[in-house]
Amino acid sequence: MKTLLASAILVAAFHVQAEDDAAIKGHDPVAYFTEKRPVPGRPEFTATHEGATYRFASASNRDEFVSAPAKYAPQYGGYCAFGIASGYKAPIEPDAWTVVNGKLYLNYNQQIRSRWLRDIPSHVRAADANWPKLR
Repeated sequence: MKTLLASAILVAAFHVQAEDDAAIKGHDPVAYFTEKRPVPGRPEFTATHEGATYRFASASNRDEFVSAPAKYAPQYGGYCAFGIASGYKAPIEPDAWTVVNGKLYLNYNQQIRSRWLRDIPSHVRAADANWPKLR
């Protein structure tokens, strides 16, 4: 039973990009919505979702995330949304982001974000179609 549980946790972790054991390179996902900017999280305020650890700038942001993780977690496991739309997983930079229709999308860098912004609806459709295969 322990082996099966450990395997399930390991598989779940592959769905979310995490660096140094922290999703979004340690940035607070709630802050993208409330402060409209990337804010580094603090190691004392964490929560786990889909096998990844998220950090938060405050206990209240952590609690808000825990109450509605699907609302705040980045799309496509925190991988570059443009990359997923193009059929591959790519890392992100926390300052290359967009909130569209209440969802957080991250990108590889500002240049790729500019490309993402040119046609968000088409990119979202492509990424939504690709994500089940890439996940």
